[in-house]
Amino acid sequence: MKYAFLTILFLLSLSAAAQNSKDSLWSIWTEQSESDTNRLKAIKTFTWENYLFSNPDSAIYFAKLQQVYAKNANEIKHEAIALNTIAIAQYFLRDYDEALFNYVEAIEKFKEIKNQKGIANALNNIGLIFLDKGEFEKAISYYTQSLKITEEIGDLKGAAGSYGNIGVILQEQGDYSKSIEYHSECLKINEELGNKQGIANCFGNISVIYEDIHDYRNAMINMDKALLIFQEINDQNGEANSLNSLGNLLSEKGSRDSAMLYYEQALTIRRKLKDVDGIAKSMGNIGTVLRKEGKLDSALSKYQEGLRLYESISDRPGITSALINVGKVYLARKQYGKSIEANEKAFALAQDIGLTRQIKIISKALYLNYKAIGQTEKALTMHELHLTTRDTLESDLNRNYVIRQEFKYAYEKQAAADSALIAERAKIQKAELATKDAEKESEVLQKYISYGGLSIVLLFGLFILNRFRVTRRQRNTIVEQKAKVDLAYDELEEKNKEILDSIIYAKRIQQAILPPKKHVKRCLPNSFILYKPKDIVAGDFYWLEEKDGLILFAAADCTGHGVPGAMVSVICNNGLNRAVREHGITDPGSILDKAREIVLEEFEKSDEDVTDGMDIALCSLEGKKVKYAGANNPLWLIRNGEIIELKGDKQPIGKYDHQEPFTTYDMDLLEGDSIYIFSDGYSDQFGGEKGKKLKTVNFKRLLLSMQSEPMEKQGDMLDKAFEEWRGDLEQIDDVCVIGVRIA
Repeated sequence: MKYAFLTILFLLSLSAAAQNSKDSLWSIWTEQSESDTNRLKAIKTFTWENYLFSNPDSAIYFAKLQQVYAKNANEIKHEAIALNTIAIAQYFLRDYDEALFNYVEAIEKFKEIKNQKGIANALNNIGLIFLDKGEFEKAISYYTQSLKITEEIGDLKGAAGSYGNIGVILQEQGDYSKSIEYHSECLKINEELGNKQGIANCFGNISVIYEDIHDYRNAMINMDKALLIFQEINDQNGEANSLNSLGNLLSEKGSRDSAMLYYEQALTIRRKLKDVDGIAKSMGNIGTVLRKEGKLDSALSKYQEGLRLYESISDRPGITSALINVGKVYLARKQYGKSIEANEKAFALAQDIGLTRQIKIISKALYLNYKAIGQTEKALTMHELHLTTRDTLESDLNRNYVIRQEFKYAYEKQAAADSALIAERAKIQKAELATKDAEKESEVLQKYISYGGLSIVLLFGLFILNRFRVTRRQRNTIVEQKAKVDLAYDELEEKNKEILDSIIYAKRIQQAILPPKKHVKRCLPNSFILYKPKDIVAGDFYWLEEKDGLILFAAADCTGHGVPGAMVSVICNNGLNRAVREHGITDPGSILDKAREIVLEEFEKSDEDVTDGMDIALCSLEGKKVKYAGANNPLWLIRNGEIIELKGDKQPIGKYDHQEPFTTYDMDLLEGDSIYIFSDGYSDQFGGEKGKKLKTVNFKRLLLSMQSEPMEKQGDMLDKAFEEWRGDLEQIDDVCVIGVRIA
């Protein structure tokens, strides 16, 4: 997400002690003879002025002191404000769950005393949390509730904040015409109030819209206005965001050195403020400059650092942007498999969240990747999606509406001021023009009659001649182009046939490494395997081996899918086989340790830094005793209508910075217990009425609902449920699910 200037709404009604020094505020708070109200005002102001924006952890500590005291004194309003303060600090710390809990508690307290402004502020700030999490529908819902209340009670500043925040979401979704309406309303209110910070936020958001429609001149003008105001009011966060945005604009214009200076200034401020989200954005922007200069290793390092920061705060729009950037580096390196993997993850997130602008970027990247590896059908699909999305975002109607709406408010004010003067001038001009028009009317009419007919005949003749020449040229061009297209189509069809034949042959090879169905049924008679490759070949595979009276079986998910995933799966399958057959290992955790060692040895033979690998759930079954080890993938045991989950180690079979020995879990089983291991392809599939992910919780419900059925039928039911959920949407990943029931 490009940086948005968001508005957090605060309760400032109790800031009467705002001018007091830190020491005097503290002395009022600790003075037992002071009234409860004065003490609570003092600790609230002490917390806000000294800690809330610079040290949120300390702010939480002091706000909790305020909360406890207010509760004991039955000061409900102060208790609600304390909860609100705690929630704001937790939002700054990206502790979203705790912040939501405290906002809800604050709302309940505000409702007790019918404090509508407090309720509206809390609702708006809840919207900010869902915006950060990329849940736009929920964010708009809370902003709209807040806006309704602020308009009802005449809280103009609160209403302006909600207008601006809704505009940011619409802007991110690519609905620029509607977004600018909200930003214009926000700007109008803030100008009436003389709220400089609000005005600066509006200029910043309008600048981003201009940038999106490639009007960089107006984007620079609006962002410069925002920067000057933020510097004037000493808003360091706003200043950093403006510097960062100006760097983006300079980078777009090719002024990379100047852009880097702005980015570094912004990064310095953000580090001082400990702004994790802002630091991540700066890393991405610096990485982009480095990438455009051809410094791909340094760029990738910055992008990956930003990705880790976004992941640490669960910022899904940020994760999407970082994955897009990582994909660009791999594309430049011609590491198409890795680029596709990064972009497909970004695509899934962008679709889930509703990031129209990012979908435009990702679809173009996937088009280039698919084209490079010869997947022409997928390339064409992505190219069409890119063009459709681009045309929607950058239509002339959208662009013109943006320009008209931004200045609508200014035009209306100017028109009102000049209306009297215009009316007076109109009266005078009307009388003068009436006389002149009467004199000219006769003369003009005669000229039109004389020359009009001749002109029409001449123009019509010229038009016919011109169209004849154009038509002849177009026909010749079409004939030539058709011949070229027919030749290219024949060549492409032949190449596609060769590639398809090769992939089909690769499928035979991959099927050869999978255990035969007869062997699976002999070893695990009461079981099913649902195996659905996304493409002809797959990165997922299932594995089974008998050793010393044990039945070893696994569901594995290798990096990527299609041909790249299938190549990795062969290496990883070989690692499992060698661990058991050559080294005689039967303990699941030890098998994974040895398989990792073998896989890394194979990858280290390459001149490139290979980071591919495998997630896996591996079981050994002997009678009614199961042992399990996992690399990122869990085991689910269903017993008496409840799911017991064993979680694997948070590390892959492959290169990883913090490798640890894999853990083996032992469990005694009961008759009727059902074991399930799987890759993530089933729960990650998009579908349903709203095109959302199926998700793990629904996958669990589905398995629980079919426990009365035989295992083979469960496999069929899972397959049918998957296809009904997917509908007309494309399968996004390979699917592998193994179910085993204990007799």
